[in-house]
Amino acid sequence: MTEPIKKKKKPLAPRVPMPNQPPAERVKNFEEVALGYTYELAVNEARRCLQCKKPLCVKGCPVEVPIPQFIAHLAEGNVGLAYETIKTTNSLPAICGRVCPQENQCEGACILNKKDQPIAIGRLERFAADQYVHIDACDLLTGRRDCVPVDPSKRVACIGSGPSSLTVAGYLSSRGVKVTVFEALHEVGGVLVYGIPEFRLPKDRIVAKEISALGLQEVEFVTNSVGGKTFSIQDLFDRGYQAVFIGVGAGLPKFLNIPGENQNGVYTSNEYLTRVNLGRAYDFPNYDTPVIRAKNVTVYGGGNVAMDAARTALRLGAESVRVVYRRTVADMPARREEIEHAEEEGVIMETLAAPLAFSGDDRFNLTSVKLQRMELGEPDASGRRSPVPVEGATYELDTDLAIIAVGTRANPLLISNEPELKLNDWGYVQVDEKTGETSIPNVFAGGDIVTGAATVILAMGAGRRASKCIAKRLGCEREGD
Repeated sequence: MTEPIKKKKKPLAPRVPMPNQPPAERVKNFEEVALGYTYELAVNEARRCLQCKKPLCVKGCPVEVPIPQFIAHLAEGNVGLAYETIKTTNSLPAICGRVCPQENQCEGACILNKKDQPIAIGRLERFAADQYVHIDACDLLTGRRDCVPVDPSKRVACIGSGPSSLTVAGYLSSRGVKVTVFEALHEVGGVLVYGIPEFRLPKDRIVAKEISALGLQEVEFVTNSVGGKTFSIQDLFDRGYQAVFIGVGAGLPKFLNIPGENQNGVYTSNEYLTRVNLGRAYDFPNYDTPVIRAKNVTVYGGGNVAMDAARTALRLGAESVRVVYRRTVADMPARREEIEHAEEEGVIMETLAAPLAFSGDDRFNLTSVKLQRMELGEPDASGRRSPVPVEGATYELDTDLAIIAVGTRANPLLISNEPELKLNDWGYVQVDEKTGETSIPNVFAGGDIVTGAATVILAMGAGRRASKCIAKRLGCEREGD
């Protein structure tokens, strides 16, 4: 008996690449590098999705976006429905589609990783958010037009205006809660504004649009207000707020603790990027914010912040930019895409090297750095091979600007003035993992002040969990919450 001929599965189309500015052009400007999908490119990429019955991608998303559903709408060309579907759980898709590490989350969990390239979920999310034209603020916040009118008797305060607090404000305001956001700086947005460069996340076109929608939904923003200094948590309760959310981030920079670190020309990445991004130093002379425009730049660290600082220095006219890292490029925690973009633009990866000391001239201006050559030894507790010094192998690099991007610690301004707020062994706020509630009743926290430096989407997930609990206590839950 002849066996039936098995039909061969149709091969999956390759992942649709994202158009970018050419490296030679983009290194001369601060315009967005990734240009985004066109309608045709987005539909073609969406049609690659297998529409799994048990989608692992959703489990990989911290805010559980209904990924197969929104992609199915895009595959049919219905951008509006795709956007509405995303907004059921994600309040900042245009931002997440640009800066979230999808390769470690939704795309990392995609079943196509086993044999093919995963679906470009982040790029599709960005496309849907960029293309959808909202009618009113409620539309933009939720993708729906059924936001509850704001009830001034239900009041919640957010301290800090980063992604976790913006998520809380969007979730609760769409359910009728009067939300006030207190920001220490003069501009709203937190790390989205001061930490991420314009060429990765446009401020006016993307971040400001999301914040504007919150304002139209009666969210109040109070700037130049420093939690722990100009007001306390108890002050907020005394003013009539029924719940408080702490989203102040982890903005205290770490240093290298090596000789010469006090030379003129040594910055932390926090200060350097804040001057350039929030202070608009990139737009000189329209904004006359002082920042050193150096010839030879060295950046210390291997994460996304290090790549942001290095690529920023190039755009400010540096002739040579090196990222100094004590392991290899493959070990860098930065997103692969960011590393590739940096290398395309001319950033040199000075790997297997660690700084020993900075040197300067007689006016204390930075002139060089002494580096120790490293090699990889045995794995450490995390499984990564530990870098160890190569005996006698040191060398000097000319540098007139050094940027330290080796991490941050908890922002102390608020927590040092709130003794009832319990902290963990690392100095971050302790919370109930399910609700985000702290040791103080009706005070919640989320984002980097709880987890340490992490991602935008993880901060948003924390804000969403806290919002659900707050909404339940205020009696303003909505069907489907």
